[in-house]
Amino acid sequence: MYSYRRRWLIFGVLAAIYFFVYFHRTSSAVIAKELMVEFGVSAVAIGLMSSLYFYPYALMQIPVGMLSDTVGTRRTATFFTFLAFAGATLFGLSQNFSMVLFARLLMGIGVSGVYIPTLKILSQWFRQHEFASLTGLLLAIGNFGAISSAYPLAMMVIFFGWRSSFLVIGSITFTLAVLCWVFVRDSPASVGLKPLYRTTLEKVNVKEGVKSVVKNRYFWPLAIWFFFEYGALMGFQGLWGGPYLIEVYGMSKAEAGAILMTVGIGVMIGSPVIGLLSDRVFKNRKKTLITFTAIYFLIWIPLAFSTSLSVFVLYAIAFIMGFSGSVLIITFTSTKELFPLKITGIATSMVNIFPFIGGAVFQTVMGYIMDTIGKRGESYPPEAYLLAFKFCLIAALISLVFSFLTKETYTAES
Repeated sequence: MYSYRRRWLIFGVLAAIYFFVYFHRTSSAVIAKELMVEFGVSAVAIGLMSSLYFYPYALMQIPVGMLSDTVGTRRTATFFTFLAFAGATLFGLSQNFSMVLFARLLMGIGVSGVYIPTLKILSQWFRQHEFASLTGLLLAIGNFGAISSAYPLAMMVIFFGWRSSFLVIGSITFTLAVLCWVFVRDSPASVGLKPLYRTTLEKVNVKEGVKSVVKNRYFWPLAIWFFFEYGALMGFQGLWGGPYLIEVYGMSKAEAGAILMTVGIGVMIGSPVIGLLSDRVFKNRKKTLITFTAIYFLIWIPLAFSTSLSVFVLYAIAFIMGFSGSVLIITFTSTKELFPLKITGIATSMVNIFPFIGGAVFQTVMGYIMDTIGKRGESYPPEAYLLAFKFCLIAALISLVFSFLTKETYTAES
């Protein structure tokens, strides 16, 4: 018989690992000052260190997808979690900045191999009408990791120092890697249980799998949507939202951080809610994507045209931006449903490249746009931010247009 208890144990282990994927993504901000002082490096060097998470993450998505579809999802997730453990431990033991850079790179490679195999494992252990809800819950747990890398990590650093903090994180990651190997399995059939689907997974031809994804015309609207939607979101939440709130509204770092944290809270709440709406209420992926992309587009309008918003409105914008932006879970769900189970790892890994490229590109391009206005003294004037946010508004509009070009993939099970 099918084991419901086992599938939730598997989800729990993988979700705990995914918590640290987001934790490491945003942890650099808390320890940046300590690293600059201890190793005598500049802000540019710290920026380089932080970016070494994103580039390997993006570059590794296709290889991770191929490994998931060939050597298996359990082996892939376990191996990369061990790499994340090695990176976090080496980070805490680093004696020079070169070791810090290598450790951060290793962490980036390690966490890059978690999400894609997790999606494929869940596609085997949970039913189709549950998948968007589970993806949303997974993303919510990840965003809780991002929130935990702010104030909680700061308190750990205050009490124990940044080195000991990362050694503790490394120890937890090691434990999770062991639990992944012991408890996680690729599918019910792999442990002698009745499979959810009659389809028997074949050994995939990687080249043919990639070709199938590239040739599918409905893949590209999802990929383009993801590039522009997540690029704008990371442009605000990941970099320029803080300086905007400090320089335009005169907020302290703590006040600006609280508003930016609200974006993460919006994503954390919105992910499971939107997944549930897609699975149980709308029962329609395309309608869900269009609805919340439209809300996401509208929320950029006040940011692009006004610099006299109240604090309450800024909090509301931040929350709605995160909540509506979490509709990105539908992109993964639709991608999974577009392709046969045997190449879902390759397909989801390929679409997962686009948000990270978008995030990197948008942060740079927004900075370039602001430089066309130039600084006044030590700060950028409000019109520089307005111009950058108009660029994000256009990006949100492009995402909205491409949401209409996606294919409906939801099918009710008999």
